Amino acid sequence: MLPRPTRAARIIPALDLPTAADAAALAARLAPHAGPMKVGLELFCAGGPPAMQGVAAVAPVFLDLKLHDIPNTVAGAVRSLLPLRPAMLTLHAGGGAPMIAAARQAAEAAGDARPIILAVTVLTSMDAATLADTGVAGGPAQQVLRLARIALEAGADGLVCSPLEVPRIRDAFGAAPLLVVPGIRPAGSATDDQSRIATPEQAVADGADWLVIGRPITRADDPVAALRAIAASLPA
Repeated sequence: MLPRPTRAARIIPALDLPTAADAAALAARLAPHAGPMKVGLELFCAGGPPAMQGVAAVAPVFLDLKLHDIPNTVAGAVRSLLPLRPAMLTLHAGGGAPMIAAARQAAEAAGDARPIILAVTVLTSMDAATLADTGVAGGPAQQVLRLARIALEAGADGLVCSPLEVPRIRDAFGAAPLLVVPGIRPAGSATDDQSRIATPEQAVADGADWLVIGRPITRADDPVAALRAIAASLPA
């Protein structure tokens, strides 16, 4: 599995692009200055496994598909993805302990090359009002901790959470869980559709391992310069 990162290797550029060719070209430019590359739903649905393989040719892949189904189906999906050799793979913590345990067990078939299993807690686009509309009371922080406990006890290696919950997770679960954190916006950047955000520096100071950063890099006039500027702001 991937080691815990330092400096530029903390940054996971989100290749939320419409074509495999665009993603592979940008990945090749960014790879010398970053950590893993995120392949998410938009790119995977557009280009399928070949789109991921084009990115994997230049960098480890954070495959962010947020699997969520009955345990048997999720386990089968994980087995189907193992030949692609993702370095990190996401599923929704809301699928429950049996689903997470089934995913972890399926991933073990890859042996030492198994992907890091990450449980997504509460999407960074959701705030207390949005959660309440879905029947979840208590706000994001309480729900994140609830789902984190379920996921970690079921065998997840780590969590995907907003930067606002990182200190609470570290207080509750210590240094062991790997934390992959979206909702990262450099000072002065647009928030876009994110509700729970922080700067890169603050997220790392609070205990984030990896930072998922999309539009501030991919939509910059010079994506490489934008990435390098963010990396330079981080502690070594």
